[in-house]
Parts: sequence; structure tokens; C-alpha cells
Amino acid sequence: MISKDEQKVLAARTAIDTLIQEGKIFSGMKIGLGTGSTAMPAVRRLSERIEDGTLRDIHAVATSFQTTLECEKLGIPVHSLNDRIIAGKLDLAIDGADEVGPERTLIKGGGAALLREKIIAYSSSVFAIVADESKAVSDHGTKFPLPVEIIPEARVCVVSALEKMGASCVLREGVRKAGPVITDNGNMILDCLWKSSVDAAEMEDKINDITGVVECGFFTRIPPVVFIAKSDGSVEVRR
Repeated sequence: MISKDEQKVLAARTAIDTLIQEGKIFSGMKIGLGTGSTAMPAVRRLSERIEDGTLRDIHAVATSFQTTLECEKLGIPVHSLNDRIIAGKLDLAIDGADEVGPERTLIKGGGAALLREKIIAYSSSVFAIVADESKAVSDHGTKFPLPVEIIPEARVCVVSALEKMGASCVLREGVRKAGPVITDNGNMILDCLWKSSVDAAEMEDKINDITGVVECGFFTRIPPVVFIAKSDGSVEVRR
């Protein structure tokens, strides 16, 4: 039996190596790199495959300050999605998830980077997710709170609109910081739960239609290939 942290590393390493073997990661490509405790081992494994000569001329776009700093430490060049060399299009994005549903629907945003994560995921030709087995769920809405990034001035009216949709909302507070979490984009995060499960695809559109919402943490429009590591040391691949 392996621990949750070991599962994260296993999923990340398996994903990078498998995608290289399948020709979905190759030299010269443009890769979006995610944020969080499962995405970081994927960034490190990518760096190892660059160092061993398997890959070269990789151009990365980071989803957060955390990822940018890790890439700088590992020597992976980081670009803006707007840079001419990237031109708004990525070959692949690889990231973690907070929940993975049966149809490969996702909840993301536990690290408050959901907006940039979604921009990068939805700008990529291939989207890959790495996760430990605790992230696999049968439905969404009642377990891991859905993050919703909002304009601070719209907080009260957005909460009112979400409550009419049946959600209970909590403004995310900082850790070792007085006051709310402020995203890399200068916004706030509401964490939302429902008493019963919700349709993720339908709710993604409905929440994003609320004035004052910047983005929500449902990812449903591009089903990813998912690598789920398990406590017995195996890795399930969902396509």
C-alpha cells in the first residue's frame, strides 16, 4: 500500500512517461503546467525528461506564481499565453484535480488558480489530469466545495444568485494571512456546496452567466485523459 503523497508522484510520473511514449509530449512543444500538490510532481518529472535528453526546447505556460517559481528553479522556460512563440495555443496541458467524475468532469480550484487553469486547459489540443484515488467521485456538488472566482465588489449579489441555485457559499479565508484569499488575478473565492449532487456541465454555464463571476471550478467542456494512481501501486487511465 502506498500513501496519498506517493500516489500523486506515481500518477504524475506515469502520465508524463506515458504521454511521451504515445507521442503526445515531444520536443519543441508548448505545454501548460498546472498548480498544486499533484501538478508539481508532473513539472518535476518533465524537468527530469528534459535533463536526460528525452525532450528539448519545451516552452511552458504556467497557471500560477507557484508553478512559475518551480519552473524557474528547474530551468524550464516560462512564457505568457500571449507571447508570439505561444500565440494563444498549447499542444498539451497537464494538471491536477480536486474531483474527477465518472464522465471525466472535474472540480478544480482548491489552490485558487482555477481561472488561469481553465484558460490554459481550454486553449490546449490535449488535456491531461493526474490524481490520487481519493479524487475519483461518483458525482459533484456535495463533497469538495466548488470554487467560484468573483469580482470583490460583486460578492453580495453573487452569493445571493448562487443561493437561489441551492448553494451554500463561504468566502475563502487566507491561511497565515488576515482576511480573504486573493487570487493571482486580484479576485476573491467563494466555496460552494449543495445538499444534493448537481449536473456539472449545466452548472458550469449557469454559474458563469452570473454577473460578477469571473470563473467557476467546474471543467466539463474538454474531457481530459485522466491518470489515477491507487494505493496498491497501480494507475488507472481513463480516456
